[in-house]
Amino acid sequence: QVQLVESGGGLVQPGGSLRLSCAASGNIAILLIMGWYRQTPGKERELVAGITSGGRTNYADSVKARFTISRDSARNTVYLQMNSLKPEDTAVYYCNVQGRYFGGNEYNYWGRGTQVTVSS
Repeated sequence: QVQLVESGGGLVQPGGSLRLSCAASGNIAILLIMGWYRQTPGKERELVAGITSGGRTNYADSVKARFTISRDSARNTVYLQMNSLKPEDTAVYYCNVQGRYFGGNEYNYWGRGTQVTVSS
């Protein structure tokens, strides 16, 4: 089992910034990909940003140049720095980790989600 603890959500005005954090613990073994997804009511969960163990990143087109994902491998923590926030960024943001146990089985875990609201 892998446990994820998310933090950093909240209410911010348009143009503002927030930083999300997600710390993984437990039977992590080989942590391959860490990422952030978001979901609004009635819509499917969508990828916001991801980062591999090698540091390769990918972003949704809607957040490129505004959001930055990073990870601290020593602390098994992933961050999402969100700048120039827009009302359409309002969503529940979920941390996701994918990896492999030492026995070879793959795993995929989700955090509980943290609300981000962008409103004046």
